[in-house]
Amino acid sequence: QVQLVESGGGLVQPGGSLRLSCAVSGSIFSLGVMGWYRQAPGKQRELVAQITNSGSTNYADSVKGRFTISRDNAKNTVYLQMNSLKPEDPAVYYCKAVREATSLVYWGQGTQVTVSS
Repeated sequence: QVQLVESGGGLVQPGGSLRLSCAVSGSIFSLGVMGWYRQAPGKQRELVAQITNSGSTNYADSVKGRFTISRDNAKNTVYLQMNSLKPEDPAVYYCKAVREATSLVYWGQGTQVTVSS
């Protein structure tokens, strides 16, 4: 069984930075694509960034050049470095993983990001 636990959310001023972490219990090597999604109140959950087991990345247009997703297989952790945060970035950020062999999908519990002066 795989569990994902996010951390690193919080309150930051516009233009500030945060780094989110997604710790994986169980082997990260069994997971294929991992990603960060976000959901703001009244909106649908949307993809922010994703990374494959080989390190290929994909970003939503709204975060390109500001956010960076990375994966440390030795630490069983996926990160989302968020720079130049904007007022439109606040949301609950969720970590998602897909088991490569079975296509089972796992979600974390989410971490709140608030951007406010």
